[in-house]
Amino acid sequence: MNVGVLSLQGGVIEHINHLKSLGCNAVEVKKISDLENIHGIILPGGESTVIGKLLKETNLLDPLKEKILRGFPVWGTCAGMILLAKEIENDENTYLSVMDIKVKRNAYGSQIDSFETEKVIEQVSPNPLPLIFIRAPYISSYSNDVKTICEIDGNMVAARQNNILATSFHPELSKNLEFHKYFLSMCNKSI
Repeated sequence: MNVGVLSLQGGVIEHINHLKSLGCNAVEVKKISDLENIHGIILPGGESTVIGKLLKETNLLDPLKEKILRGFPVWGTCAGMILLAKEIENDENTYLSVMDIKVKRNAYGSQIDSFETEKVIEQVSPNPLPLIFIRAPYISSYSNDVKTICEIDGNMVAARQNNILATSFHPELSKNLEFHKYFLSMCNKSI
């Protein structure tokens, strides 16, 4: 299976390494032709405004959005969640705007407020999973089509809407591969 990782900025190599650990062919997506022959794509953490700007400059924004709207599996982590959102609190800008969520950027504070916790997420694994939050957003509102995967302190930090998965936290920064396995199962179902 070929899974793309948007490789314009952010935590690319960590996702690539996890995908390779699972026997998947990880494809760095930097241009439109890289979207061909992949079965899903991961939008990594990083700086959402920079990644959004680069999506436009590389002309990837519209073709990627069209693929997602046609059912192409996508997973956004942290900044990737912001790119997927139809609304961003206190910001008129949106990017891919494909998921019926409103996100609050840097909801847990600055870099020094970053934290790690563990939680059982039944849809993903029966075992506690490490959740690493770095200047993380959370979902402040959402439509009925969006399913909660995980909440922390009453805030939605992981959700799914059909072919779209979004997490506030960074599974790629832990050694645990369960979230990547979960996303690969989404990609398998779309083949």
